[in-house]
Amino acid sequence: MEYNYLGFDINIGKTKPENIIHKDAACPFCDVKNLKNIIDTQDDMILLENKYQVLQDAYQLLIIEGSKCDADIPDYTLEHMCALMRFSIKHWLNVIESKKYKTVLFFKNHGPFSGGTMRHPHMQIVGLKNLSSKNMWDKRQFEGEEIARENKVVMNLSTKPRVGFTEINVIMQGLDDIDILAKYLQIGVDYIKNYFSARCNSYNLFFYLVDDCIYVKIMPRFATSPLFIGYNIELIPNNLNEIAAQIKRIYFGEKND
Repeated sequence: MEYNYLGFDINIGKTKPENIIHKDAACPFCDVKNLKNIIDTQDDMILLENKYQVLQDAYQLLIIEGSKCDADIPDYTLEHMCALMRFSIKHWLNVIESKKYKTVLFFKNHGPFSGGTMRHPHMQIVGLKNLSSKNMWDKRQFEGEEIARENKVVMNLSTKPRVGFTEINVIMQGLDDIDILAKYLQIGVDYIKNYFSARCNSYNLFFYLVDDCIYVKIMPRFATSPLFIGYNIELIPNNLNEIAAQIKRIYFGEKND
C-alpha cells in the first residue's frame, strides 16, 4: 500500500493566528486592506495566497467566502452560495489545469473539531507537488441511500463512510450543474448544524475531481472513534433510512409514511 506523508513546517505553524478557541483574537480576513498576495476577487469573495505556507512541497491558497466573519454556509443566500461555488470551483480547476501539481486538494474546515484555526468562513486549495491522489479516496465512500436527485447531481447518505457514522455525499456528473451542487451542499451543511441528532458545531467539506465528475463529502466532526483511529474500522449507523427521510421531509417537502 502506498502511503502519503507530507512535511509540516512547525516554525511557521507556531505563528499562525487562531480565533476559533480564542474568540477575542483579531481576524486577519476582516482586515481586507492589509491582505497580501490577492489573486482574484468577486463581490466580497477573495482568492489569495495563504500567508502561512506550513505544508512543504505545496502551494496553499485561501478563498475568503465573504465579508461577514460570523456567517457560515447556512446563512448565505442561495445566490451567494451559487456564486461562491462557481468562483471556488473555477479556481480549483485552474490550479489543476496548470499542471504544476501532482494533486490539488480543495476543502473547507469549520469549527473546533474540523482542524481549522480561523472562524471567518473560508476554503482552501492546496497544490501538492509530489503526492498522488491514489489512496486519498475510494469511490465506495460515495455509495449511499439516495436523498435527492436533480439533473446530473445526486445527494445521498454514505453506506460505506470514509470515517464512520453519518456522512452526506453530493455527486455531480460533468460540470454544468454547479448551482444545484451548491444548493445541495447548503442543505447538507444546514442539516448537520441544525437538525442532526447529535449537537454538531464542526464539519468539513472535501472535494474530489475524478473523470470530469465532482464528488463532495460533507463530514460532521466530533471526537473520532478510537476503532477508526486504531484499527480503520468504519462504524455505520443503523438509522440511515430515518435520517434520509428526515432530510427529505425538511428540505424537499416529502411526506413520510
